[in-house]
Amino acid sequence: MGARKASEDGDRRIGRRALIVGGAAAAAGTAVLARDELARLWWRVPGVEKPREQGAVDYAGARWVAASDANWRRADRPDDFGVDMVIVHVTQGSFDSAVQAFKNPEHKAASHYIVGQDGRVTQMIRELDVAYHAGNRDYNERSVGIEHAGFVDRPEDFTDEMYEASARLTARICARYDIPVDREHIIGHVEVPGTDHTDPGPHWDWDRYMKLVRRARTARADTGPSGSPSAAAGRTSDS
Repeated sequence: MGARKASEDGDRRIGRRALIVGGAAAAAGTAVLARDELARLWWRVPGVEKPREQGAVDYAGARWVAASDANWRRADRPDDFGVDMVIVHVTQGSFDSAVQAFKNPEHKAASHYIVGQDGRVTQMIRELDVAYHAGNRDYNERSVGIEHAGFVDRPEDFTDEMYEASARLTARICARYDIPVDREHIIGHVEVPGTDHTDPGPHWDWDRYMKLVRRARTARADTGPSGSPSAAAGRTSDS
C-alpha cells in the first residue's frame, strides 16, 4: 500500500480548471472549438461536477465499500485529469485488514479497488476521483490503483482466482480509458518514481497477468460514452 499524506497531495484542480476554461471561453467566442469539445470542457468549470449516485460502482463485478474521504480527493476524471495507467499493489495483509485501513481516516492512503485471493473485488473509491495510493501526486492523478490481498514473499497468496479477477478488472479499466495493454501503462507500485515500496514483488507473475489482461480485453470492450467511466453497473450499500 502507498502511504501518502493528504496535505502532500493537495487539491490543485481549481487553478488548472480556471486557466483551461479561460482559454476555452476565448476559443469558443471565435468558434474554434467544436460542440463536443465545449461539452467536455464544461466539466472543468470550478464547482461543476458530474452527477453521482451513492454506492455506485464502476465495475459490474465489484462490491462497494466507501474509503474514508481523508484517503482520496474528489475529481472529475478523465475530464480534469486523464487516466492512462493501472498500478498494481499488494496489501501486505489480509483483504479485511486492507478494507479497514482504507476506511480509517488516519491511514491517509487507499486504492480504488481491492482484489481477494478468492477473486472477490471491492471498490472503495470511484474512478472519477484521485486515490492516494501511489506515493506520487502525478501518478495518483493519472492512474487507477488495484490492491491484491496477500504478502509479497508468499507466492501462494497469488491465486488463480485473484489473477483472473484482477485481469478482468484491469481489462475493463483499459477499455474505458483506451489505455494500451502493455507494461508501460500497467505497472507495479515499485515502478512509481520516488516510492520506497517493493510490491507487487518478485513472485507476481507479470507474463501470466498480462496475457490474462490481453485475453480479457480482446473478449469484451467495456467502454462508457466517449471513453469516460460507464454509468453505475451495480450498487451495494457501505458496510
